[in-house]
Amino acid sequence: MATTQPNLEQALATIAETQLLGILYDLDGTLVNTDPLHFQVWQAMLRECGLDIDEAFYQAKISGRLKPAIVQDLLPHLSPLQQQQFIEQKEAQFREQAPQLTPLPGLMKLMQWAIEQGLRQGVVTNAPSENVHHVLRSLHLEEAFDQVVIADMLGIGKPDPAPYTYALQQFDLAPKQALAFEDSPSGIRSAVGAGILTIGIATSYDPQTLYALGATLVIPDFTAPALWELLDATATGLRNEN
Repeated sequence: MATTQPNLEQALATIAETQLLGILYDLDGTLVNTDPLHFQVWQAMLRECGLDIDEAFYQAKISGRLKPAIVQDLLPHLSPLQQQQFIEQKEAQFREQAPQLTPLPGLMKLMQWAIEQGLRQGVVTNAPSENVHHVLRSLHLEEAFDQVVIADMLGIGKPDPAPYTYALQQFDLAPKQALAFEDSPSGIRSAVGAGILTIGIATSYDPQTLYALGATLVIPDFTAPALWELLDATATGLRNEN
């Protein structure tokens, strides 16, 4: 999953054109690797409905998408009320079964670095509101972000660029002033579509898949040396501007 040197060189050239003032993070698969648990819950509940799924199916049809669209596609025979009840039961089971969650390696160091650089930080997610607050509480990050953008509250989610565009507007930032971290194809499409330099986190998908969708750099987690070389270059640019 390590990035190659040409990818890093291209990323360094791109970051040189970025006047970084804010960092935007996806939640599931980026701040914390919740995908394995989500997969297990989806698999168990869909099996009860007569549908067996594997991890490839989960990544292609479920991961990163909004829940109403998923259930409508997979269980179209359910009434709107039954679909909503299915979603609520699925998310309740996720919260009940979630172990003590831990942040992705290197996240806390990155967030502290961003504070030291005077950068604003936000979360942009397709996850349901209750899950968002549950996960942030579990990570002790409930008060850590300047804003949390939840797609359900906007009425439109990733892969549409709207959630990231809204976050930029809330921070009064141009796309070139932000950096996004995303792990899923829908998230990469959303952030890139909003014009934001996007770093892929390869917790769930092959790096080449994320590169093909427009990620500038793909890393396994926030400890990756390539990421810190990129951030060091950004910090140098910020110091020079000041």
